Amino acid sequence: MDKQIVEKNISELVSKYPELTDRIIAGVNQLALFWTSKDGENEEFNNFCSNNFIADKDKLNRAFKSINRNFESIYGHFNKMFLDLRNPLDLETGKLEIVDMYMSQLNPSAHLTEDLFKSNIAFFIILNFRKYSLDEKMKYSDSWTNEEWGYARLGDLFSSRMPSELTQEYSKLNNKANSYVSSYNIIMGNLLDANKECLFPADLKLISHWGLRDEIKAQYANSDGFEKQKLIYEVMKRVVNQTIPDLVINNVDYQWAPEENKVYKDGVEGEVCHESDVRYKHLHGLFHSLRKGDKYYPGYSSFIQRKFELEREMSEKGVIKLFEKLMLSPQVGKVTKLISKRLNRPLHPVDIWYDGFKTRSKISEKKLDDIVSKKYPNVEAFQADLPNILSIIGLDDVQSEFVSSRVVVDPSRGAGHAWGAQMKSEKSHLRTRFDANGMNYKGFNIAIHELGHNTEQVFSLQKVEPYFIHGIPSTAFTEAFAFVFQSRDMKVLGLESGDADQEYLRVLDLFWNTFEMMGVAVMDIRVWNWLYKNPEASASELKDQVLKAAKDVWNEFYSEHFQIKDQAILAIYSHMIVVPLYLADYPIGRIISYQIEKYLEGKKLGDEMERMCTVGSISPQSWMKKAVGSKISVDPLLVDVSKALESLRE
Repeated sequence: MDKQIVEKNISELVSKYPELTDRIIAGVNQLALFWTSKDGENEEFNNFCSNNFIADKDKLNRAFKSINRNFESIYGHFNKMFLDLRNPLDLETGKLEIVDMYMSQLNPSAHLTEDLFKSNIAFFIILNFRKYSLDEKMKYSDSWTNEEWGYARLGDLFSSRMPSELTQEYSKLNNKANSYVSSYNIIMGNLLDANKECLFPADLKLISHWGLRDEIKAQYANSDGFEKQKLIYEVMKRVVNQTIPDLVINNVDYQWAPEENKVYKDGVEGEVCHESDVRYKHLHGLFHSLRKGDKYYPGYSSFIQRKFELEREMSEKGVIKLFEKLMLSPQVGKVTKLISKRLNRPLHPVDIWYDGFKTRSKISEKKLDDIVSKKYPNVEAFQADLPNILSIIGLDDVQSEFVSSRVVVDPSRGAGHAWGAQMKSEKSHLRTRFDANGMNYKGFNIAIHELGHNTEQVFSLQKVEPYFIHGIPSTAFTEAFAFVFQSRDMKVLGLESGDADQEYLRVLDLFWNTFEMMGVAVMDIRVWNWLYKNPEASASELKDQVLKAAKDVWNEFYSEHFQIKDQAILAIYSHMIVVPLYLADYPIGRIISYQIEKYLEGKKLGDEMERMCTVGSISPQSWMKKAVGSKISVDPLLVDVSKALESLRE
């Protein structure tokens, strides 16, 4: 839009409403960023500004309430349609048919943004509701009311004018990546060690990375666990460097010796065809699809910037600085020495997933599986026990009933996830794995994590007004509540140890998990920065860079403690293939969860969680101050790690 036309409209409106100068300048300039010749020439732009700018405060508030009401219906129904279309892909409903794949690739809201612009709804909102920068939100956020935050969130609604074909393209690529990951199972009973022996049960099938990682954790309870862990590690290395034979992925017909990388069928060695670059082709495709959208986000020149500043409302540099403070702390070396002492051996790279601080580390996985499968033989049993589970975790009877009546349990095809509703009349979904024997411990542990998400989703949708501030600041915050729940899984099973050192061990466990996930997140961020500097790189070159970034991060933060260099194992996480730049939310979430846990000491979890979840989706630091009285910081965890180390030494 011509600058003179913009200034003319600003001048005319300011002459009518001089007291609204700031709003007028912001609104007209915002409108000009999104207006194109297809929307009309200068006269149409002039008319729209003069006819649609609302100066009267009461009239603007009535418009705000109407937009809230209607968008809850729009988002709620589109969310339900999207969920229904993906059910065959996400849920264990039998064999996936080709039509199911086609249906799951359909994004029913792909044309929504385009339609909102064509109908002038988007232009009306852009003109009347100011979009604030991250710096402005940080400046004003502590003093804003819920209504003022609602106005600001409505101003955030149109950060781009993305063409529907790009939205649909990304949805199609993302669904293909999800299907690839959710079907990436390793038949553990077919793995052969160096002596050509099978170490795992014949019927054990584990998804990568979740199942493989959790099996490493489970093996700390077994006397022969280290040999199994090392075998799993060989599998993981083959996955990340793509030398895994494609015949052994989700295929019961072939035995596989991962160390030698040989396959056998009926005792006869077969030909090995590597998976090649399939894993990284998915990431490569998602990058290029997201990069196409860069030019449609005024003020946000890359997906990296959008992920941090627009979605997380935290700067990339700030997040890295937060991580490095913990990763380079002297506490890391001290905890490393303690783990080595407890294991009575030097650390191996698998010990990045050391799980020996947990109560469950003293209980065999088989015993835990037996307990869980008897308690939850099917989906219906877990669904029925939700009120009891929530009560044990710390919600009162009214809260437990309120939440459980709004959560549906589904059998997951993948590792599991939570899917929240977007309108109050719908329910939140909890997905976790069940098999013929019912739920196993891994599925239960994931389910309790997801129930934390669901509980947050229910409270922050049902009890927050206005609609545009429903939810919480970012994914990291819902992960924080999921970790709070997950840490109570043994309590739900009635298996808390009563060990006097239990609290110290819990602190060390959280610290070690956070240290591990921070490295994974830093690697993910570095990969995306490399992609933007090398946009023409091939999928094969991307694979090489992912492995390099993983090794570089390992060498920078881990090798000193593990006494081994150039390990690429941090690249095993499947999130980086299907949810771009998501991984930083886990360590941020763990930091927040620890601050929440500290605040909860001596208080009722249910009451405090409900209060926190109803603060709304305001800026992260303001949310933290309202929720727990302090900003996001690793300091409380570092202080308590030092206390734990000192106490355990005594």
